[in-house]
This record gives sequence, structure tokens and C-alpha cells, in this order.
Amino acid sequence: MKKIIILFFSLLLSFSAGAQVKIGLFSYEQVLSSMQDYQTVQSNLANLKSQYAAETQRVEDEFNKKYEEFLDGQRDFAPTILQKRQSELQELMMKNISFKREAERLLRQAEQEAMAPVKARLAAAVRAVGEAYGFTLILNTDGDNVQYVDAAMAEDVSTLIQSKLK
Repeated sequence: MKKIIILFFSLLLSFSAGAQVKIGLFSYEQVLSSMQDYQTVQSNLANLKSQYAAETQRVEDEFNKKYEEFLDGQRDFAPTILQKRQSELQELMMKNISFKREAERLLRQAEQEAMAPVKARLAAAVRAVGEAYGFTLILNTDGDNVQYVDAAMAEDVSTLIQSKLK
């Protein structure tokens, strides 16, 4: 919030000094999702997620099968065998929970690592458009970041950024 206030005060000072302020607007998500790199990353991540989901399902099915076998035979097991089977099931359940957590962590990490160069490329394109066309400021309009800007004072630069990315 402090950054926004400082930004607007600096803009106000620029106006009072008679400087020309040129503002650009774009939708970060729209431009990001139009990038070929983004589509490739999303496809790779979807593939990775499906692999983890398949393994999770396989492990759950294995646990359910062993649990059903345990329930069917628990009346006939000797106490030590019963205790051994219970501890095996508990250990298997803990391993499954641990695997799910680790898979979620690895998926988040893979997404961050895969998206970092894509986001850096987009940031470089925004910077290049700003420098090439003389924009003082380029704002992201996603997520209610910018609630109102006078259309006469700002320009949509989405297509300029998209063309810079190609």
C-alpha cells in the first residue's frame, strides 16, 4: 500500500512539474496465458500431476485391498498376527500420507521452477515495451489492482507486449 501511495505522489509531482506521464495497462494473466512457453509449462505440469495422481490412486487401492483383507481375517488371526497386521496398515497409511504431502510439495516446486523463466521473459517484455514506447508506468489490471484509470490518460499495451513476446 505504501508503494502505491508513493507512486501516486511521484506521479502528482510529475504532473505539477509539467512532465509528460504516459501510462500503460495490461492484463498479466491474459498475456501470460497467451504465451507459448506458458502453454508448454501447463501441459508438462498437467502430465506430472496426472502421474502423481495415478500413483496416489494405486497406493490407495493397495491400502484398501489390504485393509479389506485385514477386516475379513481379523477374527481368525492370533493376537500377535493381528497386532502385526495393524501396525503394517498403520505404517502403510503413514507412508501414503507422507507421499501425498511430498507430491504436493514437489508439484508446487516444479511449477515455481518451470514458471520462473516464463515470468522473467514476460517481465522483460513489459520493460522493453515501456522503454521502447516511452511509458512512465505500466500497470497490471488483474485482481482489482487498478480500479479506475481515465481512458484518455492510459493506453492498453497488451497487444504490444504480446507482439514483443513473439
